[in-house]
Amino acid sequence: MTTTPAGSLLAEPRPPGPPRRVWRDWALILTLVPLAILEVGVREDIGWAPVTLGLSIALTFALLWRRTAPLVVVAIVFATLAAFSVATLVGLPGPTALYTLVWVLVLPYALFRWGSGREAAIGSAIMLVSAALGIAVDAPSVSEIVLGIGLLMLPAALGASVRYRATARIREVEEAKLHERELLARELHDTVAHHVSAIAIQAQAGRAVAASDPARSLEVLEVIEEAASRTLSDMRSMVGTLRGSEPAELAPRPGVMDLPHLTRAAGELPRVEVALAGDLDDLTPAMDAALYRVAQESITNALRHARRATLVDVRIHGDDEVVRLTVTDDGDASTTEQATWGFGLVGMAERASLLGGSLEAGPGPDRGWSVAVVLPRTGEPA
Repeated sequence: MTTTPAGSLLAEPRPPGPPRRVWRDWALILTLVPLAILEVGVREDIGWAPVTLGLSIALTFALLWRRTAPLVVVAIVFATLAAFSVATLVGLPGPTALYTLVWVLVLPYALFRWGSGREAAIGSAIMLVSAALGIAVDAPSVSEIVLGIGLLMLPAALGASVRYRATARIREVEEAKLHERELLARELHDTVAHHVSAIAIQAQAGRAVAASDPARSLEVLEVIEEAASRTLSDMRSMVGTLRGSEPAELAPRPGVMDLPHLTRAAGELPRVEVALAGDLDDLTPAMDAALYRVAQESITNALRHARRATLVDVRIHGDDEVVRLTVTDDGDASTTEQATWGFGLVGMAERASLLGGSLEAGPGPDRGWSVAVVLPRTGEPA
């Protein structure tokens, strides 16, 4: 089954999470309503002034729903403007379109930013019909017609561009999360599968040496061997699906005890100092690898982005319930004021979440950037 570009456009769903109302919407309305009242008061060519003013104010309030119901708002507003034009064409006295209704140029942007593909197509047809009726009334020159259509399509193109960028950003974040899940799946496979393999080998050896109670021992060992082999087979199948066609990485995974290797040579700035404290024994393989990866990524980010930093401080402390990791630098405060979460931080937060923990990152209290991770010892991968 083939899909044409037009079919793909019409099948485009609405973007998720449109904001319903923000303070800027109310500020816009509180600006437009007095302007409409002022225009009706100073212009002498307005027919049916009370009706014109009432309709204009009512249409202005439709702006509050331009994101959650973009097609409905476009249909109502542009159908009303078309009715104004039709009344003028047939010579009927009636309401007059106000100059303050220029705010309708916001609606093409909202339609293409927040509407589905089918809604954008229908709304575009409605807007073009309304524009054609307006052209028939005003009889402008060709250049004015081109300018008017351009003014109508420009916000639509801008809305489509912003929508594309937002959609691409969401897709990249999801890909970052998926990549982190695949890495975690590999690490779980390479550690847990090793232990399951050992169980299978021990069970086979037990069958060979069980002499004191052969019947019972053989029965138990057969159950262990069967369960371990089945678990190993199922895990290999599941992780093989997750990792795709890439070969398995057989090298041992680095852990917390490998973090001192990330320190830098003497004289290099910023310095990287690592301090390990508390109970860091008996960490699960997944937690051990996660702490190393988060610390490694945090150090890399600090080396890349912390301006005029002299120190990157890495501290890990474990107790009976949780293990805490903090990575801070002493870079300029001005470089972190406008910092945003990139895909590296998204991946680190995803890794912590999968292990039942949490990650917080942001500007430090005085200067630099800080990353704090808390992982529970009893946490299990989600």
